[in-house]
Amino acid sequence: MASIVLYLNNSAKDITFPLLEDRFQFLNPNTSSDSSFSSLAGTVRILLCVANSPVNSETLDKYPSLECVVGSTTGLNHIDLAECRRRGIRVTNAGDAFADDAADYAVGLLIDTLRRISAADRFVRAGSWAVKGQFPLSYKVWGKRVGIAGMGSIGRRISKRLQALGCSIAYNSRKPKANISFPFYASVQELASNVDILVVCLALTNETRHIINRDVMKALGKEGIIVNIGRGSLIDEKEMVKLLVKGEIGGAGLDVFENEPVVPQELYALGNVVLSPHRGGAVPESLLRLQEIMIANIEAFFANKPLLSEIELE
Repeated sequence: MASIVLYLNNSAKDITFPLLEDRFQFLNPNTSSDSSFSSLAGTVRILLCVANSPVNSETLDKYPSLECVVGSTTGLNHIDLAECRRRGIRVTNAGDAFADDAADYAVGLLIDTLRRISAADRFVRAGSWAVKGQFPLSYKVWGKRVGIAGMGSIGRRISKRLQALGCSIAYNSRKPKANISFPFYASVQELASNVDILVVCLALTNETRHIINRDVMKALGKEGIIVNIGRGSLIDEKEMVKLLVKGEIGGAGLDVFENEPVVPQELYALGNVVLSPHRGGAVPESLLRLQEIMIANIEAFFANKPLLSEIELE
């Protein structure tokens, strides 16, 4: 008999994991019959959390035998990690499944914002080249000072790519990273004061919500660029919009927003802002890698072996 895995998908996304469906028996509260579900819910030991489905104390109360939550995302702000720690429930995330592709996307947003590629595309498609003449000059990438807020798996990959483009790197993290020689700044505001571009790829927690506030953005300056591929709520979005509209920061490349899929309408008309619908790490290859990581975590759990991408619950 296949191992039973609780399948929790309360998001609006219709997501399937065919490789997992071939290996495990999913217990889905949204599709299982009342009798079969109630008989198994009290004994299920592992939960697969799809997308940003909330896992809180109310969720955990329903499954008293739960020992492990397997996440399908890199960020885990939808899972109450403190409550999981209190109950002794282990948690995993997507590991490095999306890291390379998210790093590629961050660099793409950075280049697009500086060189105004998307704006130039709109200019040509609208027939403006023939009517208005030359498109305004953009800004070079080579030699820019880039600050990375969050030097984790994705941040490290971003730094490697930007070094190849002739950029100098500095970073902020909870503490200096071993074997990283880039300048370290203990505060994000200090980092922003010393760079041209701020790339945000932090995990969203209670402590990092709105960590990129008005003071940080003002420190970045009128020519400064923000790139966010982390979570929308890492930035005080209302303040960012005000500063962009007033021209008090130079531009932004944004893949994430505070109230997705709602995007502040003031950003639509700004040619120095590149907007993307939270697809930074999502390519077919990364989704395949995600399934492989989740399978490895689930099989390791049932075999009493170390989990592949377990999160340290502090």
